[in-house]
Amino acid sequence: MKTFNPTLIFTAGLAISGPVMAAQNLYQTLPAEVTPQLSEQGKMPVGVTTVTVTDEQHPELWSDNRNERSLKLEVWYPAVKQTAPATYENVTRSHTVFTLEGQAGRDADLADGQYPLVVLSHGYTGYRHLMFYLGEHLASHGYIVAAIDHTDSTNEEINFAESPYAGFPSTLFNRTRDQQFTLDAMLREPLFETHIDEQRAGLIGYSMGGYGAVSTVGGCYQFSDSAAGQFTGIKEPAQAKALADKLNTCAGGNASSEEMDPRWSATVALAPWGGQHQLFDPASLARIQTPVLYVAGDADDISGYDGIQWLFDNTGSPDSQMLTIHNARHNIAPHPAPEEAYSKEFDLGSYYEPAWRIQSLNMIIEHFSLAMMDCYLKQDKNACSYLDVQGNSNEEQGAAPWKGFDKRWGLGLSMQHKQ
Repeated sequence: MKTFNPTLIFTAGLAISGPVMAAQNLYQTLPAEVTPQLSEQGKMPVGVTTVTVTDEQHPELWSDNRNERSLKLEVWYPAVKQTAPATYENVTRSHTVFTLEGQAGRDADLADGQYPLVVLSHGYTGYRHLMFYLGEHLASHGYIVAAIDHTDSTNEEINFAESPYAGFPSTLFNRTRDQQFTLDAMLREPLFETHIDEQRAGLIGYSMGGYGAVSTVGGCYQFSDSAAGQFTGIKEPAQAKALADKLNTCAGGNASSEEMDPRWSATVALAPWGGQHQLFDPASLARIQTPVLYVAGDADDISGYDGIQWLFDNTGSPDSQMLTIHNARHNIAPHPAPEEAYSKEFDLGSYYEPAWRIQSLNMIIEHFSLAMMDCYLKQDKNACSYLDVQGNSNEEQGAAPWKGFDKRWGLGLSMQHKQ
């Protein structure tokens, strides 16, 4: 990893290139027979709104001070009725603006009722809309979904061409803290506080979001002094040691995995980073009791398939599973690339999968994420049966195809169970 000046955190004032194209619909309508069953849109209309939450006493990585840290959230929710589709504007890694068309209605009225909360956490770099398809999907099935813009770690804030790792120290330190704070803040957010089920919440993290999620449900980081220096650019030994001490926390920034918030009832870790460097204490992983579904491409070129396998093997929850997407690399979770990303690999590289159609990957993520959340947050036994698949889906064809997959199309997957 290249070294850098950790003070060079680029902020939202970076120049962006245009002009902005019309809102793009990234998805085709497909026959139900060729899609996973639980990727079908739910019956509830969906609304979406943007809120900002602020932790007024957030610890600092580079000092012993506490300061404000604000997070912008995109929140999807069941709505009273369907209104005009919202648009989502963001930028590629080269700061080219794009606009996507969604299905949710912007600021539509929230439907009465109580719903489980699911938190979505993007990778490094990324943005809160990166898995908008999943936020809309879960909301249509009766969830409130809060997707985080992780401050210091978004495409908009990082000059990836000139200082690609500028936000990485903040990412290492804040990912799990942001996830935990989002749960707490959403329960106090005026629009949603009376509509969220306070007993059970779900967490879905991609890449560095997965790195955070494993810690949030109880994994403790075990950065050595050398690893802390390597991943933050710090060369002075005493400073690297002090940094390792600050990074080595558990469960949302706490001192022990025993302080894990028991409301976290299910986790999906999509291509989680960190296992390839064994940055987690195996004993703490063994104490995790929250069910974790690890999802990995067996050709992952960022997190490393063996590293994700190591995380799964050491996770203690007997209900944890590992879904392998064969011939996939790291980009298993983002929405399809916008048109503006196709002009150069620098942008396209964070979306593209050479062996898979991105819409197919999105539908697989929708299917298994909904199964996890319905099984463990809504305690729906029928949903649990969609997780009771094993072996290689290719080998099942013609005899007993995986539940939810047509025998002609449910190919390229395999599932491991702890039991």
